[in-house]
Amino acid sequence: MRIAEFQKLIKDIYFEKDKARGVMPTFLWIIEEVGELAECILKRGDNENIKEEIADVIAWIFSLANLLGIDVEEAIKSKYLDVCPKCKSRPCVCKEVKSTIKL
Repeated sequence: MRIAEFQKLIKDIYFEKDKARGVMPTFLWIIEEVGELAECILKRGDNENIKEEIADVIAWIFSLANLLGIDVEEAIKSKYLDVCPKCKSRPCVCKEVKSTIKL
């Protein structure tokens, strides 16, 4: 399935509910789903659960994009054409920024 096809599928299934909910509540739902993904990873959950959580995060991102009128496939192509958008290399040679999060 192409990115545009998935975006249309999500729109066909969820757009009316997403529109009634609104942008900010939909965005907050993405944050909740990312939290669930983090829990799975931190608990060393099995890959099946992690796959489900990744799918949920992606689906909610597409719901938000639909509400905002953003074509996800076009957005990805325009930012990540063939190289890293920062260093313009492939593979990326940017200096790694250390996270402040301790695991």
